[in-house]
Amino acid sequence: MNGNPAVVLDASALLAYIHGERGASEVQKAFDSEAAISAVNWAEVLSKLADVGLNPATTSKRMRDQAVIGSALSVWPFDERLALDVAALRDQTRPYGLSLGDRACLALGSFLKVPILTADRKWAELKMRITLRFIR
Repeated sequence: MNGNPAVVLDASALLAYIHGERGASEVQKAFDSEAAISAVNWAEVLSKLADVGLNPATTSKRMRDQAVIGSALSVWPFDERLALDVAALRDQTRPYGLSLGDRACLALGSFLKVPILTADRKWAELKMRITLRFIR
């Protein structure tokens, strides 16, 4: 990674890429322009993969070996500032049922001032000053 990411990925977008689902090509394009994912969302991805029997440490190593994590996609630390931003989003996003992970993604995209790539269509209803790009 050479600089500021051009896009932030939601867990749903990275999972679509990993599983080769519809929209994976949009995620692949994002890798070409430098992408980031919140450490919270990375944990969510690893957790979902663990649910289907994949070891989180093995999965993480494989993603690094394939130059996805670290080269195409940086895992952005979740710090106190982002924690405050996530908490501040709670009231605004509660009517839409957004999770802590969803809010972590929104907070990171807002902080970096870059678009968010997601497969979660319910986000289209959000009234926020952030660009959302849907992969499907």
